[in-house]
Amino acid sequence: MRNLRPVLAKRMSSPNFIDYVKIYCRSGSGGAGAIHFRREKYVPKGGPDGGDGGRGGHIILRGNAQLWTLLHLKYTKHLKAENGAPGAGKNCTGKQGEDLIVQVPIGTVARHADTGEQLAEILYDGQEVILLKGGRGGLGNQHFATSTNQAPHYAQPGEPGQEAWIILELKVLADVGLVGFPNAGKSTLLSVISAAKPEIADYPFTTLTPNLGVVRYRDDRSFVVADIPGIIEGAAEGKGLGLRFLRHIERNSVLLFMIPVDSLNISREYEILLNELQKYNPELLHKKRLLAITKCDLVDEELKEAMRHELPQGVPAVFISSITGEGLNQLKDMLWQAINN
Repeated sequence: MRNLRPVLAKRMSSPNFIDYVKIYCRSGSGGAGAIHFRREKYVPKGGPDGGDGGRGGHIILRGNAQLWTLLHLKYTKHLKAENGAPGAGKNCTGKQGEDLIVQVPIGTVARHADTGEQLAEILYDGQEVILLKGGRGGLGNQHFATSTNQAPHYAQPGEPGQEAWIILELKVLADVGLVGFPNAGKSTLLSVISAAKPEIADYPFTTLTPNLGVVRYRDDRSFVVADIPGIIEGAAEGKGLGLRFLRHIERNSVLLFMIPVDSLNISREYEILLNELQKYNPELLHKKRLLAITKCDLVDEELKEAMRHELPQGVPAVFISSITGEGLNQLKDMLWQAINN
């Protein structure tokens, strides 16, 4: 996966990045068992030899590291696997229905649209998970012969397939996730420390899709940073871009909170961001957190020193400027240490 990350980082900023689709899936029904009796020239009254029906095809999710979006499924609303064939005489089992394999990017989660139950999670290339099982084939009449009923005229029907509306969500895989309000400088930082070229402007919600950047570190090492679209207060209830992108933070090992130096209350903004993550998923609070105070080229050293006493307690902090490069090497060191501890 590591060697594919530069490609993924470049593609992730494409307007064709689709991270949510809802599709109807139906697995194949099993074939019916056969009602048949052996009839040959010198065996006029042979016993039952009806074969079993074939299994219906499964709906299977398969991880594909070459995919980076769910775009290929956006206009495919119905996925149906093949039914199993009925059994035949001479104890012949019917053909098994062909499985329908759905290729999805790494980091895809499948949920039942009605219940919200998580059905599958794709974490590595080539991983296969049966999303909906095909129906079992029915037993032929050969299975129902007894000493008192040597010529059964009945067999099992095939088991019906399963059907459901399924939601597929893609969660970005990255080492570090940038968390902050709109215009906190996340995209600017990503463009400076990596080769990513996200759109940068002085209005809110410039970033509408997650951007990935590969950050080169000492001795040819590297790690991946994800620029998540800005959070606002109430995002966990769906305000702003809300739930659409909060899920991408779940896949990051380290969260880098970014707050501008000209913020009215840095500690207050940090608490708001933390609260939104907690309301969305309390487990996010167990991730390692760092704090970057951005746009520090706007203030002098004396003011920065005074501000250090007002920073949130318990979270490592660093003052940075993406314009002058101040603190960026220190930030990389802190991120690398957090990722690898």
